[in-house]
Amino acid sequence: MTNPSKLRLGVNIDHVATVRNARGSAYPDPVRAAKLAEAAGANGITAHLREDRRHIRDADIDGLMAALTTPLNFEMAATEEMQAIALRHRPYAVCIVPEKREERTTEGGLDVAGDDKRLARFIAPLREAGSRVSLFIGHEASQIRAAARIGAAVVELHTGAYCDYHYAGEVDQRDAELAALKEGAKLARSLGLEVHAGHGLTYETVAPIAAIPEVMELNIGHFLMAESLFVGMEFAIREMRRLMDAARNA
Repeated sequence: MTNPSKLRLGVNIDHVATVRNARGSAYPDPVRAAKLAEAAGANGITAHLREDRRHIRDADIDGLMAALTTPLNFEMAATEEMQAIALRHRPYAVCIVPEKREERTTEGGLDVAGDDKRLARFIAPLREAGSRVSLFIGHEASQIRAAARIGAAVVELHTGAYCDYHYAGEVDQRDAELAALKEGAKLARSLGLEVHAGHGLTYETVAPIAAIPEVMELNIGHFLMAESLFVGMEFAIREMRRLMDAARNA
């Protein structure tokens, strides 16, 4: 059983499917990547089944549910189609994310405060089916309070802006964003929400996020898959795990 006091690492394997789909082949296999990630120390696997199926496909979710020994975090938009798929599979966790067809990747958090009634109705069957419901949101207090109000178990705070500021060399903005993430994590925990974080995290940016005591899980994908091209998946994941643990223990 996973130690609940240890910061967990969820590995997103979406972009293994991106490479596969670029050639329309059967390889590389996202399920094989997920099993390798498990062996390297991942505490869970994240997969986003987009409406346009640009990377993960329905058969991948079938395969992951059958093969994994660690929890599957099923990312999805708040649509009837995705709800039906989640209710059929009943994954350990369901993370509701905003989704636009034209975006390259998820650009921001859900507007829970502006769509609370619909989202409350949407997540109720998922909760009843036994899945832990997570909402991918920004650090704004209004969004965090709305997530607690509608009955989510988890919020995953969007770290993309913090990472973007870091790589743009905009130190003041980066530090302000980090401070806001810390305050958001404190508020979420005080409201009884479990706090996760993710998006854009790398070896350079992970430590300050891992050091936030309220954060219990980081979900990281694109960087780990990219780094795996050069050093292999096992080394990439173990190095991320080492950096996370060092920051947390410090």
